[in-house]
Amino acid sequence: MSESAFKPVLESPLRHLDLPEAAEARRADGRVWGNEAPNLGYALLRGDGAEAGFFELTARIIGLEPPRRPKALSQGEGGALLWLSPDEWLLISRRQRLAAWLPALERGFAEQRLFAQALDVSGGFTAVYLCGEPHLAVLRHLGGYDFEALRPGQGVGTLLGKAAVQVLRLDGDGVFVVCRRSFADYVWLLLRRAARPYGFAVCELPEDAGHPLWAQLARPAPAAVLSESS
Repeated sequence: MSESAFKPVLESPLRHLDLPEAAEARRADGRVWGNEAPNLGYALLRGDGAEAGFFELTARIIGLEPPRRPKALSQGEGGALLWLSPDEWLLISRRQRLAAWLPALERGFAEQRLFAQALDVSGGFTAVYLCGEPHLAVLRHLGGYDFEALRPGQGVGTLLGKAAVQVLRLDGDGVFVVCRRSFADYVWLLLRRAARPYGFAVCELPEDAGHPLWAQLARPAPAAVLSESS
């Protein structure tokens, strides 16, 4: 096969469920609504929490300063940045942005002799969005964390069933459940089963250019052809 004939396609791990076909406009009807937020970009940032230069350089390049407290989230035009540990953060943004940011971060770390690293892990994660009045009750059925105590601008690492996830509450409307792609089917089916008593429906993804994560979605998302930079 010639090199020019190879055209890799970026696909969601839940593509086989045809969620875009099942999606409908969300209504305030007491049900739980959900969908996948597909093909976002994910990166792990590691750095010494005692080095001011790490925070300053990261904020200058990506526009988000790494939060310094557990559960804290930084969010803005460039996406969301979640505290994972005193020396590790999860960055969620558009894949094309990561393709520019991560090399710039690595160069900056090297130039300033910082003990830090920026690693693209986009191929390993996806996110499920959950909303509707009972959505926190659904999470409570599946995990031991007090999800009602999770305020807008916070995120937490926890277990849902047997899957390790990050639950991000960017606003008061819903949550993003970030999981490994290999657990996507398990997490989706787990959430659907727990939501069954309340009713469950697939919601259309909002086109909100001002939202930290909705603005990062490439459209059309289901089958975006990969470029060399992505």
